[in-house]
Amino acid sequence: MIALLKPIAFLLIIAAAYLVKRAGLFRPRDYRVMQVVVFDFTLPASIIVSFATNPHHLSMLLISAFAIVFGLLPLLLVYAATRHRPVADRAFLMLNCSGFNVGNFCFPVIQAFMGPSALVTASMFDIGNSVVVTAGSNVMTTSLLHIDMNRTLAEQHAGSAPTMPYTKPTDPDARRLARRAKLKQILKGFFTSVPFDIYMLMIVVMVFSIPIPSFLPTLLQPIADANSFCSVFMVGMLMDLPKTRKDVMDVLQVLGWRLPLGVLFAAACWFLLPFDASVRKAAVMLSLAPTAVFSTLFTDRVLGNAKLAGFTLSITAIIAIVLMTAVNFLIPA
Repeated sequence: MIALLKPIAFLLIIAAAYLVKRAGLFRPRDYRVMQVVVFDFTLPASIIVSFATNPHHLSMLLISAFAIVFGLLPLLLVYAATRHRPVADRAFLMLNCSGFNVGNFCFPVIQAFMGPSALVTASMFDIGNSVVVTAGSNVMTTSLLHIDMNRTLAEQHAGSAPTMPYTKPTDPDARRLARRAKLKQILKGFFTSVPFDIYMLMIVVMVFSIPIPSFLPTLLQPIADANSFCSVFMVGMLMDLPKTRKDVMDVLQVLGWRLPLGVLFAAACWFLLPFDASVRKAAVMLSLAPTAVFSTLFTDRVLGNAKLAGFTLSITAIIAIVLMTAVNFLIPA
């Protein structure tokens, strides 16, 4: 019962942030301040502290590879299944069906259920997951749907077509310049993400056995400790209840993709990963994680509306707590 208190506290924080916003103490766009705090400060600090205080073996990069597949497969499946739908609908589903909320949600939840040692599995899973959530899902969605990453779909006058208008250059020099510009845009998407950069740095640290200075986790611990509260509070600031029947249907469609695929990915972790039961149990929980916080950021950039993505994150977080609690009690480790 004690293990349930922290997840319940997260739900109460979401509710409190939502109620405070509804009371008018925050302006509609104030959540963007919290996004900067989480993505550029508390989450990177949490990653560094995790690697500095827990041993991470290179063999566990297999878990990272699983996470990359788990993150990209839903996006590609949704892209193929929605090829006749409007570009805005496709973008919302592709951004919110792929990726997992690990650093902000699963770190504290799994630690509450399984102890600090489970953070090793969570960190290795999040290395692969970060490739998708910190930039990969946004890059692939905007590339496949020919969306300008620097403007919302409303600003691009998106209609009912399944992709934005696109004409492939015929001139070889123009094609080369277009490829170069696209590559530059993709690299910018990845390497301007602070959490992604930190994970890449931690891989270098692992591969070359570079010791992390002992003072660093001590220095960053207060910032890392704030990650759970800030990220969950941000979800509450983002959340707005669906206003139309279409909003409700969009959320249900995200759930319709995430839940069956999450169960499939959990089964793959349990039966295919060559690690002991405790590692596989943690990986099963991670496969059931809610929508990534980054999905709200990219939904805001592409659609100009992070509120429905925030509500989707809240709903999937509640479902994830229920499923992870069931896994904790049903699977011995």
